[in-house]
Amino acid sequence: MSDTILKIENITKSFPRVIANKKVTFDIKKNAVHAILGENGAGKSTLVKILYGLLEPDQGNIKLNNKEFKVNSPAEARKQGIGMVFQHFSLFDSLSVKENLILGIDEKMSYSDLENKLENISARYNLPLDLDAPITALSAGEKQRVEIVRILLQDPQILIMDEPTSVLTPQEVESLFVTLNALVKEGRTILYITHKLEEVISICDTVTIMRSGEIIDTSSTANQTAKTLATKMLGQKLDDLKTNYGHIKDEVNFEVKNISCDFNDPFLTDLKNISFQVRVGEIYGIAGVAGNGQSELMDILTGENINIKSGSITFDNKKIEKYGPQKRRDLSISFVPENRLGHSAVPELSLSENILLSQFPKNNFIRNGIILKNNVDDFANNVINEFKVITPGNDAKASSLSGGNLQKYVIGREISSKPKILIISHPTWGIDAGAEHSIRESLIELSQNGTSIIVISQDLDELIEITHKISVIYDGNLSKPFKTSEIEIEKLGLLMGGKNE
Repeated sequence: MSDTILKIENITKSFPRVIANKKVTFDIKKNAVHAILGENGAGKSTLVKILYGLLEPDQGNIKLNNKEFKVNSPAEARKQGIGMVFQHFSLFDSLSVKENLILGIDEKMSYSDLENKLENISARYNLPLDLDAPITALSAGEKQRVEIVRILLQDPQILIMDEPTSVLTPQEVESLFVTLNALVKEGRTILYITHKLEEVISICDTVTIMRSGEIIDTSSTANQTAKTLATKMLGQKLDDLKTNYGHIKDEVNFEVKNISCDFNDPFLTDLKNISFQVRVGEIYGIAGVAGNGQSELMDILTGENINIKSGSITFDNKKIEKYGPQKRRDLSISFVPENRLGHSAVPELSLSENILLSQFPKNNFIRNGIILKNNVDDFANNVINEFKVITPGNDAKASSLSGGNLQKYVIGREISSKPKILIISHPTWGIDAGAEHSIRESLIELSQNGTSIIVISQDLDELIEITHKISVIYDGNLSKPFKTSEIEIEKLGLLMGGKNE
């Protein structure tokens, strides 16, 4: 009897100006965790969407348990035994856990049967739930638990996990791995998509590496390292990143003092007496699990929200808490919000046109009210080339880029303007190792050239690699800063989970 559960043969899928999957062929074994790695734009998402019925391939075949597998919708995929937990949760915040689970059930089921199934699933897979809790009251790890339970109610043979640890604390990651191991021991198969190479080594049995829509390699993870995987994925070795403290000046050029903000909104987190300082050339990290006030703080730092209850923000000896975004840009403050498409970039505008969204007075894009198109195009081309953005050209729409390539473009646009301070949210969330390395390297270089940087991120590995100081935000409160070179990741994880210092 074959130990192959899913056989993918010559899957090809094209879109205008790009071939996303090109004759993709590999097998997935039963009772195993199989990783798919690749740069942004490598074709991972397209392949997964085909498996889950969201896209139809142009050609090729898929066999599930040696039978032809062809579906036109996620509902059909679930009926045939494939479930998926997406990177971005698809839960209704205004509803309870129970109500969200009921909405996710395809079959008719009484509430007592639902409770019995939930009790069984919770016990078997270490997934405890409070059915009456509102989704807004849950941590990121608890929300993910709801997503997993909702899929397990369908009793899938194969569970696709898309970037499952991107919003979790280290302790929640460990708990998730316990659950995944229990699922595999019971006979299920996990298809694991991540950009965290160390996770592939620790949790996965087999890894398939994609590049430019094609399969580069499928092999066991035994005897692999993060560096060997990155080399296969990128086709080249990555240099080690080095952050030093020698270039940081004693001068404080950005200070937040006793900022408080009440929103009177159950979907927002009030900010409570937040204070911190950033010196010239310093990278200051703010860690925290989603929903603890990062987005609210980011809006205040960028000037999108100037309705604070109390406190002040000082930059270059100017009080700027009442300045809007453009007035802050005029002072050489740059920022990259978490949501790239629709916030940092207008989807239907070209890459060149999106350059104008963040112009600084020194960019020389406009003279006497006239847009200097050649200057804008040159700037866009420099960003594309320097940050290795995969795109047909500067005339391509922002919406045509993969998530990682748009991220590189938006961040490159801000860095290339050489601001005095850069405020950036989740710079490498959900992107591949090559793009991640490139962006982190650029941030380190920018700081060494005198730019102060504030990084808001849920990725502790990222913050430890590039920052000089780290604070943790939890329930709208900001901890004291820790010197990055001296803090233990376990302590940061506990602070992110609400444990007091």
